Amino acid sequence: MALPRISSYPLPTPADLPTARSPWQLHARRAALLVHDMQQYFLAPYPADADPIRSVLAHIGQLVQHCRAQGIPVFYTAQHGNQQRCDRGLQAELWGPGMRATPEHEAIAASIGPAEGDFVLVKHRYSAFQRSNLETLLNVRGRDQLMVCGVYAHIGVMLTAAEAFQRDIEPFLIADAVADFSAEQHQMALQWAAATCAVPLCTQQALQQLETSA
Repeated sequence: MALPRISSYPLPTPADLPTARSPWQLHARRAALLVHDMQQYFLAPYPADADPIRSVLAHIGQLVQHCRAQGIPVFYTAQHGNQQRCDRGLQAELWGPGMRATPEHEAIAASIGPAEGDFVLVKHRYSAFQRSNLETLLNVRGRDQLMVCGVYAHIGVMLTAAEAFQRDIEPFLIADAVADFSAEQHQMALQWAAATCAVPLCTQQALQQLETSA
């Protein structure tokens, strides 16, 4: 039930992106960024010095820096370790007890960690909206677009994007700033999101749209 060991694989390029059903474009005054589950526990299965995670960290760093500089809200999700079985729910049956309450498990990757003014949400289920005030925090800031990056693409990232859509928040899945168990699952997440609820973009495409709209 533990997380699988993940082999290196190349990240998608703009040419690899599926066409989205939606016509949405990012706007700096409407957008927010969500850095999803980039904790050491979830990153440990990846080879640290290779793609996908090497470039994912670099791309998330670019997104975070740009958003902070432009006043775009930055959110993080982070699970707590040593969850009680009643709090962990059905996730325990699929993934076991999960992380321990230690820095080696709970800490967000230092190179992209939260800064003053960012928001850190306690993560309870696959979707970042579950048992959190993410929607309220977006609404009061007039934000109805959400860029999602982090891990894992076909699990929490995809389901967060789907729930954003169901709450009338336009989701953008940053395709080269997410990682997954394999290239096949990564691409499946992009294809499903593009067909049903979100716009896949690569980091430079997202940054260009934000710059243009600003």
